[in-house]
Amino acid sequence: MSGTGESKYSWTYGVRFIPDAIDRAKWRNTLTYQVTSRLSLGIEYNPLAGRVSPLANYVLVTENASRPAIILGTSSDRIGTPSGQSFYATVSKDLERETGLPIAPYAGVTFGTFENKFRPIGGLSVRLPLGFSSTVLFDGVKVHPLAGYGRGRHQLGFILVEGKRPGFNYNVSF
Repeated sequence: MSGTGESKYSWTYGVRFIPDAIDRAKWRNTLTYQVTSRLSLGIEYNPLAGRVSPLANYVLVTENASRPAIILGTSSDRIGTPSGQSFYATVSKDLERETGLPIAPYAGVTFGTFENKFRPIGGLSVRLPLGFSSTVLFDGVKVHPLAGYGRGRHQLGFILVEGKRPGFNYNVSF
């Protein structure tokens, strides 16, 4: 979340499957390209809903010891909506140096076109040993806990949508 990490890979393909979800959220495919260390662009394809939408993430201000990162972006609207695009701005800060804990909170605002509404968003990422991580995210309406494992160019994750419906995701970078 901090927007400061460097990667040796330019492309990332991701797939997410949430069995008990609306069509747009049930099977999601993404392909992103890391244009620069601060800009990624891509597409999201939801085959069951027949929807394609743009993805973009831009680190407007990079994080350093004294300031958080500021990140702007767009993606499909939150998980519970059948359609729409979201536009967001967040601030995030890795607080391990200040707290001794491997945590990175973020907060921001999103505008979702499905309901034409601004909503507060936020979350907390926790880096765990051996490539494991955990994130709790608030999409402006619901809370979704996530757990992940990453090794090299592969990442595997588990999401508990709205705290009750399980889903899975896999990402590979190349």
